[in-house]
Amino acid sequence: MSEVTLHSLREARAVAILRANDQAVAREALAAAVRGGFRALEVTLSTPGAIEIIADLARDDRLLIGAGTVLTLEQSRAAVRAGARFLVSPVIDPEVVVEGMRLGVVTIPGCATPTELWNAHRAGAPLQKLFPAPAGGPAWLRAVLAPMPFLRIIPTNGVEVDNAAEWLAAGAFAVGCVRSLFAPEDLAARNWESVERRARSLLAAVLD
Repeated sequence: MSEVTLHSLREARAVAILRANDQAVAREALAAAVRGGFRALEVTLSTPGAIEIIADLARDDRLLIGAGTVLTLEQSRAAVRAGARFLVSPVIDPEVVVEGMRLGVVTIPGCATPTELWNAHRAGAPLQKLFPAPAGGPAWLRAVLAPMPFLRIIPTNGVEVDNAAEWLAAGAFAVGCVRSLFAPEDLAARNWESVERRARSLLAAVLD
């Protein structure tokens, strides 16, 4: 299953990453992103009812669902039981990486330096989350990939509609869209039309 997931993430090129404080808001925001064209979705476990949301979304065969902010083995297991096909963490925890491999899903640990990216790769993580995005942005990524082209990096902070394509051109495996898709003001106002418009604009930028 993990190879299929890797292929699907590569094809998607962009992942919608939601962190919300209200379950109903989370569901509506994700639905708007799907209407806007997103098929790869990450629900952070800090969102109320995240496991239930993952389970509901995973029933849709069109969608590739992952869990974010995965910090423990039990969270890994609960997310996979619910239907998550990839597990994202803000840090590197080798135990979580190994558990993800045992469960047959893709793990994406968070890394902020070249050394951390290398350590995540050595731990067995097939993808690495670049978090937070460095000041150098795509140029920084290009510099890191020059000596380590085998890394498969997904920047998940600092990706905007006007630089998403540049991240991919620099060698990113895919990009993660957080505030550029789910703007806090849109979530607060429940402006789902704006989320849908943002989704379409981001996907147009990465898929053209």
